[in-house]
Amino acid sequence: METGFRNVIGLMSGTSLDGVDLVQVQFDKNDISKFKIVHSETISYSKSWKKTLQRAIAFTEKELIDLDLKYGKLLASKINFFIDKHEIKSIDFIASHGHTILHQPEKGITLQIGNGQIIANETRQKVVCDFRIQDVQFGGQGAPLVPIGDELLFYQYDACLNLGGFANVSFKEQETRVAFDICPVNIVLNHYVNKLGFEYDDKGQLASQGNVNKELLEALNQLEFYKINHPKSLGLEWVQSTVFRIIDKYNLEIKDTLRTFVEHAAIQISKSVGNKNNIFITGGGVFNSFFIERLKEHSTTEIIIPNSEIINYKEALIFALLGLLRVDNQVNCLKSVTGAIKDHSSGKIFTLK
Repeated sequence: METGFRNVIGLMSGTSLDGVDLVQVQFDKNDISKFKIVHSETISYSKSWKKTLQRAIAFTEKELIDLDLKYGKLLASKINFFIDKHEIKSIDFIASHGHTILHQPEKGITLQIGNGQIIANETRQKVVCDFRIQDVQFGGQGAPLVPIGDELLFYQYDACLNLGGFANVSFKEQETRVAFDICPVNIVLNHYVNKLGFEYDDKGQLASQGNVNKELLEALNQLEFYKINHPKSLGLEWVQSTVFRIIDKYNLEIKDTLRTFVEHAAIQISKSVGNKNNIFITGGGVFNSFFIERLKEHSTTEIIIPNSEIINYKEALIFALLGLLRVDNQVNCLKSVTGAIKDHSSGKIFTLK
């Protein structure tokens, strides 16, 4: 029997723009559910890069092509820093999600920047990236992609919930894995707390001081997205054109906006997972203790929170897994999750040129 491990570097940049999450993962060659996160780190963006990524949704096609190249160099520099810092000697390949700029699957559009060829050239490693494009071409949402990892690595839980820029969930439904975006979370909360000069609402302290505005809460809960059956996914464009527009009409104090949106998100999540015995929660939103309190108030489901490394780096871990499945030409995109015409192995592979 073959023994040993495959060493993969996985990286993820989420919509909340906290930074780039990097992990070195060892997967057992005989059983990929046996894995070890050897090193993990989040490298923050500079203020200028954060502003650029926030504005990029409005860039022209030429500007996006240029940004793809520059961002590829940025990711390569962060990967090389990570490799040098942790003295990583053995790497089978790098799996990069990139950073989502456009996600309009109903129009056949999804764009994750971070040029794979540049990363391969600058790191001198094989690179797997562009995991979403093929799924959209096959009629899928191109999201969420994490559920294959829930299926293979965290199968012991009734449901897996990630609280990041958006809340998304995956679970078994009649022996088939389904998954979908539930609602925005940190992408909205951070937007408003940034106006007060904070990066995020630490433990939800600001939200806890606010009051729920019932009219705004009702308006948010009535959004059409919540009436659509899965598969379904959300993007920054929808938040900007729909959610911010509704919230800003009310001209509330920021603490009241935060409080109301926390209640809204807790309600929507509880509706999605209310009949589960337990739910495994990861993502930065787990550290918002006030949010978790409100979620518990709306749901009787047992909430299971893992160690901080899994909380913070689950998505980077799973993109490492997606890369491994792609390199082995195994299914890493499930049609039951994305709505594509078939299960498939998605991602482009780049080698040093």
